[in-house]
Amino acid sequence: MAKPSAVAAEEKARIVLSVLAGELTVAEAARRAKVSEQSVGNWKRQFLEAGRAGLTAGKSGSSTREQQLEAEIADLTQALGQAHLATPVWKKSAQGRLGPSRTSR
Repeated sequence: MAKPSAVAAEEKARIVLSVLAGELTVAEAARRAKVSEQSVGNWKRQFLEAGRAGLTAGKSGSSTREQQLEAEIADLTQALGQAHLATPVWKKSAQGRLGPSRTSR
């Protein structure tokens, strides 16, 4: 099992962006970060895959926050429907206990 990287995610992103911009070669970036070239290559691959996935999800799918809000809307809509159906029952129950209302005369 590989040990976890001591390089922070922000540093990895900076390194990968430098490599992608052509400012550093993979070998130079690895030397400066004191990691293997394979590590820098893996970071670059992961970075590009995550970016591709983000762009793909942006076109066809909704974000996690949007999914949460849609679920909340569905729950609230269901609760509103149940309350709407229960209102006549509440009214009849109240009329039975209180007698006819003054406004119904």
